[in-house]
Order: sequence, then structure tokens, then C-alpha cells
Amino acid sequence: MTDGRVPILMYHAVSTSPNDATRELSVAPEAFAEQMALIGDLGLTPVRTADLAARWRSGKPLPERPVLITFDDGYEGVHRHALPVLAKHGFPATLFVSTGWLRGPHDTGGGLDAMLDWDQVRELAGADVEIGGHSHTHPQLDQLPDDKLRSELILCKEIISDELGTVPASFAYPYGYSSRRVREAVHETGYAQALAVNNGLARRRQGPYALTRLTVRRTTGIEEFGRMVEGRAIARAFARDRALTKGYAVVRRARQVRRKAIRSRV
Repeated sequence: MTDGRVPILMYHAVSTSPNDATRELSVAPEAFAEQMALIGDLGLTPVRTADLAARWRSGKPLPERPVLITFDDGYEGVHRHALPVLAKHGFPATLFVSTGWLRGPHDTGGGLDAMLDWDQVRELAGADVEIGGHSHTHPQLDQLPDDKLRSELILCKEIISDELGTVPASFAYPYGYSSRRVREAVHETGYAQALAVNNGLARRRQGPYALTRLTVRRTTGIEEFGRMVEGRAIARAFARDRALTKGYAVVRRARQVRRKAIRSRV
């Protein structure tokens, strides 16, 4: 993109045989390989989340035709299937992990499919994959009271720091849901930037805590993918998603108002 808009791709599982819980938001390994090859053929420049945000924060120019490749949750296929493809092309990426979903000492048993373990996360981190936070147990953060919200953010950050020896700089909201309260808590926890969804192109004016991403699904064909990374026909491609998001936002706001009213009477 030459107009300051950046496509940030949001992946979840990369799997040959996803389960029912992850199928819609998974991609086949062959499809992922084809998509990464197209990024290379189009001359796009993958960057990590922290690098994009730092350049926008400092005012430094972006690389030619930037694109971000991000993964949420921490599925094992990111190591098994995506990492070799990324390494082949020399592409950096960002992985946002829900620390309570990963296999190992912090596992809460909430993972939806085969999840990464911490040795695999360390291998990814050593292969130019930025590791960011995605909460501890993947709740809808805007529905949590303040103490539980901060616990989710702090525990996630502390576990990543302990396991990797580096403090995560970037965060992605589970389900893409946030609010001003959630964004302020993410900032106060020490994350320098955070990604939402909203299925649009990211812009500097969105601010570092509400950067927009584009959902890549199992049904995303290579022609549609090409339009996404080139920033063409985005609104039309995600018209249904946006309508559903707006409707659900009304419901969520009503729930929040109701909970506040209940707490004020207690």
C-alpha cells in the first residue's frame, strides 16, 4: 500500500484436519503456502507488529508495501506447517498466545485444538516470530470486572516474560473485543500496541491500541486473498462480518450497562 494503509492478516490454526471448534478460522497448509508465495510474488514486505507500531510512533517511513502476518491463540500447526513456509520466504510474523491454552505448566485445559508447547514457542521466537500476548484464558475482556481483566493481562505478560526471557510488546484482544477501559488496561499493563479485528486496513490514525486486522479463513480463496493484501474491495468482502459486528456491539453494550446497574445496587 502507498497511502499509509497496511493489511494486517489474522490467522488462527494452520491444519490439515481441524476440529469443529477451529475449522472456520483455520487454513489448510497448502493454502497458507500459496498465500505466502503470492505475498512474495507481489513484492510485499512482511513486518512484525512491534516494528510497524514503532515506525508509526516515531514517524519513520514504512518499508515498501508492508504487510503483517499474525496468528492468534497458539495452535501447534503454526510451528508444524506455517514456520517452514515463513522460513522459506524469510518472512517475519507475530504470534499472539493465550498462555493458559499452551501445553505445559500453565495449561488451564482451555485450548480448542492441538496447541503449541513452550519449546515450540521458543523456536518460533528464535525464527523472527514476535511473541505477543492474547490474555491468559482467552475471555471476552470487555465483559470482565476490573480485577479479573487486569489479572488476565498481567498473568499473560508475566508468563511470556518468564518463559522467553523477553517482555512482550504487543497484544491482540481475544475475539477482537475491546473497549476504552480494556485499551487503557492493556496500556497500563505495559503493552506498547494492540490489535483488534474489524476487517479493514490498519492506519496510523487508529492509534496504537486499536489497529485493524483482516480475517483469513478456510474459505478465503487465493483471488480474494490477493485483493485483501492489495487493499482492494475490502468493504465488499467483509460486508456481512461488519453487519454482524455492529449488531453484536449493541448487545454487548446493553449487557455492560445492565451489569453496571446491578453492581451499583449491591
